[in-house]
Amino acid sequence: MTADVTSLISRNPADPTDILLRIPAPGAFAAADAVERARAAQAGWLAGGAAARSAALAAVAAAVEVAAEELASLAVREVGKPLTEARAEVARTAAIWRYYAQAPFEPSGAVHEPAAGTGLLLTRRRPHGVAGLITPWNFPFAIPSWKAAPALAVGNAVVLKPAPEATACAQRLAEIVQQALPAKVFTLLPGGSAEGNALVSAADVVSFTGSTAVGQAVARAATARGIPVQAEMGGLNAALVLPGADIERAAAHIAAAIAGFAGQKCTATSRVIAVGAAHDPLREALAEALRAVPVGDPADAATVCGPLISEYARDQVGDAWHGLRALVGGAVPQGPGWYVAPTLVEKVAPGHRLLREEVFGPVAALLPADDLAHAVRITNSVPYGLVTSVHTADLDAALTGLDRLDTGMIRINAPSTGVDFHLPFGGAKASSHGPREQGRAALEFYTTSRTYTLSPVQAT
Repeated sequence: MTADVTSLISRNPADPTDILLRIPAPGAFAAADAVERARAAQAGWLAGGAAARSAALAAVAAAVEVAAEELASLAVREVGKPLTEARAEVARTAAIWRYYAQAPFEPSGAVHEPAAGTGLLLTRRRPHGVAGLITPWNFPFAIPSWKAAPALAVGNAVVLKPAPEATACAQRLAEIVQQALPAKVFTLLPGGSAEGNALVSAADVVSFTGSTAVGQAVARAATARGIPVQAEMGGLNAALVLPGADIERAAAHIAAAIAGFAGQKCTATSRVIAVGAAHDPLREALAEALRAVPVGDPADAATVCGPLISEYARDQVGDAWHGLRALVGGAVPQGPGWYVAPTLVEKVAPGHRLLREEVFGPVAALLPADDLAHAVRITNSVPYGLVTSVHTADLDAALTGLDRLDTGMIRINAPSTGVDFHLPFGGAKASSHGPREQGRAALEFYTTSRTYTLSPVQAT
């Protein structure tokens, strides 16, 4: 959620004079009304049966594929996502809807033997009712989809409150989804904090992705109401490079994870921990890889690092490395658009902001470690624990270190970025609250378990 707003303005971050939309914020009463209408529609959606829900979600997947180039271009223009990455996100979005289109046919419970006598004991998972979804701007199609698709598959209705910066993308996605579903089963609620707070106050289950401070507030509010809640929040992700690793390959992976989409991913790498003899060759290779990252117009398919989402974001990222030595970057390019050059800094004091707070931009700190144990301690020293990448040729060392990492996801010889939508997604500590997202874990989150006891009628 963002600050309370009376109107929503979405600008092209590569050209701030290009305004995509300007609409009034609907207000908190609109959220309550949306939930009420969704609740009335939900019963029919569930009663329609598994085949109808499956067909509807499959239709969304097909429609996303038909509109793929349009959607990718819209993401480029509204959130500054580089075109190649935008196309990949849209393809993933279609795959998410197709994956969950099979979920309505999954078993919804189990039959158990009674402890004594005859009869049946059953468990059955049932939808909560109305799922309130609060989503960020950086994945304007994929994140709303990986929340909405499982919620709908198991029979919930959905009210989606997107980030204001991605309102145009959310509107187009809503049009596609609504064409495949009965009326009011999927409702778009644009707005800021007023609408988001009202949605949390009215929905039956809440899923949030965004900043840590807001996510923690959402979790407290939902918990106080006694409703299920999950919150995916920040990351301060590390890439560990061990002696003997393929340095060139590791540098390429890490550079992409630092600078891709201007570092505006919760899974981006912001700390690079070089162990022992790996430090000096990695320092040189990573600096070279970052210098080679194409920065520029996100509409160019060759671009990897486009603009930041706003002028405020650009200024915050530019301030993050103030007073530090930049091996690469360290400057804010002039001209139209909110750009920051990919930046690698070193000799960062332990208490520095870069090592305590998430900086949502293409900036990372290079840190030395004496050995693997030291690298693990550095990795675990921050409040977050979303994802860690480990680059090594020594499988034994990797397995030894894995058990000591306080992160929800660990990627070996791969970038920290990248999500497998059929596997659980989430972190530890301040990165996540509540159950995991995605895969089968999402189906469990959007349902509640009921236990039934069926006893035979006694003969008279």
